[in-house]
Amino acid sequence: MKKLSVNIILAAMLLATAGCSTVGDNEIVVRESQAPNPNASKVKYMASIRIAGYVDGRSAGNPRKLGVAQVRVSGMSGSDIMLDRDVMDIVADSIHKKLDDSGIQMLAKDDASALFEVSGVIKELKFDAKTRDYVEIKLETTLKEVATGKVVWAGEVEQKTDRYAGVSGNTKSDIAGYLKQQLGIVTGKTSEAINSVLMATRPDLFNLTPGTKVIPGVTVYASPGVGAPVQAAPAAVVPMANDKPLASAANGLLLVITSPARAKVYLDGVFYGMSPLRVEAAPGVHAVEVKLSGFKTASEKVSVRKGDKTELELVLEK
Repeated sequence: MKKLSVNIILAAMLLATAGCSTVGDNEIVVRESQAPNPNASKVKYMASIRIAGYVDGRSAGNPRKLGVAQVRVSGMSGSDIMLDRDVMDIVADSIHKKLDDSGIQMLAKDDASALFEVSGVIKELKFDAKTRDYVEIKLETTLKEVATGKVVWAGEVEQKTDRYAGVSGNTKSDIAGYLKQQLGIVTGKTSEAINSVLMATRPDLFNLTPGTKVIPGVTVYASPGVGAPVQAAPAAVVPMANDKPLASAANGLLLVITSPARAKVYLDGVFYGMSPLRVEAAPGVHAVEVKLSGFKTASEKVSVRKGDKTELELVLEK
């Protein structure tokens, strides 16, 4: 009888241990929303990109390991924080979403008709849950011409941040949401840098006047004017309806750039088009106002000079 009791206890202990900690218990699910982004570009440009993929260059060893939990996380057992799929797929999905929202035509990774190809290295992507949550992301990306293999742009974006999870602590969904938000910042800056350089080197693909800008948080390795010059295929600029190749002798040119792009631009109360926008204007002081759904309206007065070009950059805040 005593031996039977011992066996029952041992069996119960084994069952309890078996259900206590599995990788599935600790998996964090990060997915891009399938719902349309209200701030996404309403048009698709001629620029097309395929994503060759990202390489996991981290020291984690496991492509699904995200970090460690030194505090209790509701819904998890054990200390390892795991992703439900490889980190390379999560990063590729995020950059795909950001580029698609910006108006770039996103094609399959083996589509030979793509004009450009994106690849990169995930140098760091880590989430540690301690007394505070610590997130560290470092993403290196390269943009190449498919036809020639030439590097059009290469750069790195790094994001380090932390937060207090609150008195009630974390849940798995909290971690997933915070990670997705921070990764979105990194891939958003990467997408913005890619769009900026493509607009500058291949304006024919966007029907825009070329213009580049510095994006905070992006360290540029290769770009026109940085290091070796990048040769772009010659192309004629197709001006917009309210645009001219050059300003007339009596007027000046005004170039309005916004972050994010695709904002409505009003000049002296009149709607002129979507940003980035170049327009010929009479010399003098003009009131510029830009509007984008989900962001605060930004406005500024600018002085346009006769026969000269004036650039105005406005950052929209939520």
